[in-house]
Amino acid sequence: MPGDGIGKIVLAEAIRVLQAVRFDAEYVFADIGWRHWCTEGNPLPDRTLKLLRQHKVGLFGAITSKPQAEAAAELAPELQDRGLQYYSPIVGLRREFNLDVCIRPCRTFPGNPLNFVQRGSDEKILEPEIDVVVFRQNTEGLYCGVEWTDPPEQVRRAFSTHPKFKSFEGVPGEELAITCRIFTRAACERILRAAFKYAQKFGYKSVTLCEKPNVMRATGGMFREVAKVVAKDFPGIALWETNIDAQMMWLTKNPAEYGVIVASNMFGDIGSDGFAGLIGGLGFAASANIGQDVAVFEPTHGSAPKYAELDPPIVNPCAMILSAAMMLTHLEEREMAQRIYEAIGGVIKEGRVCTYDMLFLKGGPEVIEQGAATTAEMTSAIIGKLST
Repeated sequence: MPGDGIGKIVLAEAIRVLQAVRFDAEYVFADIGWRHWCTEGNPLPDRTLKLLRQHKVGLFGAITSKPQAEAAAELAPELQDRGLQYYSPIVGLRREFNLDVCIRPCRTFPGNPLNFVQRGSDEKILEPEIDVVVFRQNTEGLYCGVEWTDPPEQVRRAFSTHPKFKSFEGVPGEELAITCRIFTRAACERILRAAFKYAQKFGYKSVTLCEKPNVMRATGGMFREVAKVVAKDFPGIALWETNIDAQMMWLTKNPAEYGVIVASNMFGDIGSDGFAGLIGGLGFAASANIGQDVAVFEPTHGSAPKYAELDPPIVNPCAMILSAAMMLTHLEEREMAQRIYEAIGGVIKEGRVCTYDMLFLKGGPEVIEQGAATTAEMTSAIIGKLST
């Protein structure tokens, strides 16, 4: 599912790497993204859902999203004024297939000029080795979509049964917006068990629950309660707890101390982006969306339309290639995945081939003259390491 903008570019590069590592697969392309919203009024066509139900595994590039008024204005004339609402297709995939376990690895590649560094004693520069994997609950929490602007009367009546809603009772409806944070015990247990099993399988010593139960006592409290129960089944792995605000401080103070982190939807989104910033940013940020039957793998960056038309392309393909490697691990092709990871590491450590972001350049066609590699050149360098 190439999607929009640079998604089409980086997905093609990932397939080049998969073919080079001799992953024997048939690639079936599916429609998703902005073009299908504009021409069909649906960025996630039913035919794509049918293909995913059939094949179970998807590689996803990126999508373009715009505010509702802009989205409506770009619909084909025959689709205007039908009351169509744009909805993110990746969120739609998560809901349709209950892709509730989101995995976002944040691992440093030695030699990456974008890596986080610290100043030690005697002015020595330290580069901590970060190997953090964030497990984000993908379908509930603040992103569950249960919200209202100018909530209807029955909603206001329901909320008025809570004593703390009294301070809002006099607020006019058009000045009031409500978003619900909803957790279920089953979803909390599933994400926690997935995190502990991952830690057990790949040798991590700790699982950290990153929440805010001292303020959001009902939802955060449930998550914490379930975590303590699940942890008893994994006696060799320590259960740590941090609050999300403190975690954002600790991730730049001692990031190397953390292993697997589990968080709710929004906190996992925030925390994983924070850790991704320590290992090179969105050019190296891969992710997986795992359900009971279907799994979708994607970089966490957007479609970056301003870069999509550059010829040759200059965007960093590593996040997409790392997402493909995550797919291989999911399919138990761990040796292939490891080879890709080592090939990327070899290119970065060598330092001869760097995309513009790795050279701290502002993106544009001029970066090639300034020594930046094109997207294809970075992919070719990785493929070259696969054969050595």
